[in-house]
Amino acid sequence: MKNNPTPRSKIRYGIIGFGRFADKTIAPAIKQSHNSELIALQNRTLTKAKEAASAHGIGLAFDSVAELVAHPDVDAVVIVSANSAHCEETILAAQARKHVLVEKPMAINVAECERMIAACNQHNVKLMVGHMLRLSPLVRRMRELVRSGAMGRIIRAESNFIYDARLTTRSWLLDRKIAGGGPTFDVGIHCLDTLRFVLDDEVVSVKGEMEPKPDDERTETSSQLLLRFSRGTIGSIFSSYDSPIRQSNIEILGTEARVSAADFTVGSRIAELKIEQRSSITVPEVVVERIDIPNLYVEEVNTMSECILNNTEPVLTAQNALMNQRVLDAAMNLE
Repeated sequence: MKNNPTPRSKIRYGIIGFGRFADKTIAPAIKQSHNSELIALQNRTLTKAKEAASAHGIGLAFDSVAELVAHPDVDAVVIVSANSAHCEETILAAQARKHVLVEKPMAINVAECERMIAACNQHNVKLMVGHMLRLSPLVRRMRELVRSGAMGRIIRAESNFIYDARLTTRSWLLDRKIAGGGPTFDVGIHCLDTLRFVLDDEVVSVKGEMEPKPDDERTETSSQLLLRFSRGTIGSIFSSYDSPIRQSNIEILGTEARVSAADFTVGSRIAELKIEQRSSITVPEVVVERIDIPNLYVEEVNTMSECILNNTEPVLTAQNALMNQRVLDAAMNLE
């Protein structure tokens, strides 16, 4: 997909669905980006939109998505609204010839993802999905070790993400019609996408358990997925809203080495990657690499703007997000 390069040094963004996440994370990331500018935001309540715009020094505030995307000064939008709104808001933006960076999950089912991709292709705009962990030097180092062959045959890959959702301000978090799924959609997707990226492999079967069993009205609050990848690796993902602590971890086990990291989803810090290598003695050889992790949301915005400015395809592709959604749909339909 090609369109005319944008003849400027910065991309001007509007944020759709401005709330706590946008206030604390996305707005600061756009402001810190070297090639981006935040000029507009939207909230369903105009008073809240104006208050947020004033707090962030933004001149344009809307309660209407259609009005924001119609504004001629907006080049691109970041969609951080409830999951069920992603599809229609992306289509509105595409029809207005605005490029789209949409928060994960891309949508609430495969059909919606396909509609979003089709609309952006039709109107010749970029569509990128916020799987920013693919930009993490820690995650990329793990992928490098797997691809090098030094770890041998990869036999198991595990990733978990838990937190206390009682602290959230998202009232719709357990509403199946709005959220699509519970922690599987919210944070389990980070685990899924990272495993697919690190292994450079695709899921061919999904099994698991959810508690409570999701129905038409309510999502699960804890989820355990068992995955099989095409090259035989067995994958495991546990995600939960019911934890008293916030924690994420990842571990890749090969026949010759194991690599692992705690809190792999956290940016703006020095992370430790533990590498345990097979040796001729009982105790494995252990190396700990310290890796500088930038603010991954700033990196995400930088990357999106670079794609628009240079007229290149997004690194965090919609097609990749569609593959994630196929696994999520399978997980939510488990008997």
